[in-house]
Amino acid sequence: MNFDVVVIGGGNAALCAAIAAASEDRALKIALLESAPKEWRGGNSQHTRNLRSMHDAPTDVLVENYSEDEFFEDVFKVTKGQTNEEYARFVISRTPQAVEFAKKHGVRFQPSMRGTLHLGRTNAFFLGGGKSLVNAYFTAAHNLGVQIFYEFEALDLVMENGFCKEIVVLDKKQNQKVQIKAKAFIVASGGFESNLEWLESAWGEKARNFIIRGTRFNEGKMLKALQNAKAQIIGDPTQGHMVAIDARTPKYDGGIASRVDCVSLGIVVNKSAQRFYDEGEDFWPKRYAIWGRLVANEEDQIAYSITDSKVQKCYMPSLFEPIVANSIEELAVKIGLDEKALCKTLEEYNKSVVDGEFNHTIQDNCHTKGLKIEKTHWALRIDTPPFYCYPLRPGVTFTYMGVKVDKNARIYRDNGELFENLFAAGEIMAGNILTQGYVAGFGMSIGSVFGRLAGENAVNLLKEKK
Repeated sequence: MNFDVVVIGGGNAALCAAIAAASEDRALKIALLESAPKEWRGGNSQHTRNLRSMHDAPTDVLVENYSEDEFFEDVFKVTKGQTNEEYARFVISRTPQAVEFAKKHGVRFQPSMRGTLHLGRTNAFFLGGGKSLVNAYFTAAHNLGVQIFYEFEALDLVMENGFCKEIVVLDKKQNQKVQIKAKAFIVASGGFESNLEWLESAWGEKARNFIIRGTRFNEGKMLKALQNAKAQIIGDPTQGHMVAIDARTPKYDGGIASRVDCVSLGIVVNKSAQRFYDEGEDFWPKRYAIWGRLVANEEDQIAYSITDSKVQKCYMPSLFEPIVANSIEELAVKIGLDEKALCKTLEEYNKSVVDGEFNHTIQDNCHTKGLKIEKTHWALRIDTPPFYCYPLRPGVTFTYMGVKVDKNARIYRDNGELFENLFAAGEIMAGNILTQGYVAGFGMSIGSVFGRLAGENAVNLLKEKK
């Protein structure tokens, strides 16, 4: 099989790359390889809801304004300063064009939702969610002449002096390996989060209790192949987008619906019925992604988010019904915690609450005073039954270890040179910007921007060769 450009992956970044390449030159033979069956196509993108975008004035899908500087400050804060400012601003400045690109190729947007998400100013929401975005992009790619191969899993790269001659692919339907040649290859096949053995090698035994929020098909095989080809690898294998999700979620593909949004409105306790972090540190979209790692470091990787009836209308419910009880003692029995320990924790917390004006849409003045771990905002006494609980486990969305790229999306070799015809986009290169923490919708921003760059620059490379 011979093509001009081969895109490895089937999520947002891969689709943006394929569409961008095909739009540059309709005469090119372009293939997109999706390792999943058609019904599971789209990688982690099928589970997304929005794309974070800067804008200087209100738009048809975003309210008020969200400057490049504020966007960068949000990224800087969640990564604790461990980000490449040049690359971060490079992506941020191109997010308005990413929204327009999506519209041009069939993606529809809706006004963003209210409640604890607080994203109406910062994030453009897809009408129908990530699945509708994926469907629109696959339709656009097909209409542009991109040949789409489902259940084609890229296994290895055949390299020669920094040039990729071909790739080895498993045709799962026929259960046979095929060689695919191309003039340029774009690797947009995601991280390694669904490779449980790899997760455990990085995290140890605690990884056995992790849940994979996204696709089961991101096994990191192309990342391994790039490692073997002596690509420059960046990022910590234990770092990634990890969220506290409902512990009752399936092992794979729970998606966005499994997230628990009430953490900032109550308290979170561990297996010993003890609080272990400030639940009201900041708005949920900026801090929700730290809770996966926090729970991962607790005993048995389990925690419990507890609220009462006063805040039930302030957040979006999870996929699962909450565990409900009319007393704390009853709740403790239902979730398997020590009754006395949980009652003591609640009693101490309630006594420490300083009355203020509760408002979950701003950083209000409701806080605690006198606790070892204070709650800095949205602190209300948990004293009005019924009481509600969501059990929490770490949910891995995607990993940050990947390959270093330049701003043309070309992949660096470990000797500092660039591979001649290898490009990367999406999760496999997100570690160039994200080292820890996460801010909602930024992964889609990175994938959209670098996906387009990879597609356009792959075609530019072919033009230069001609």
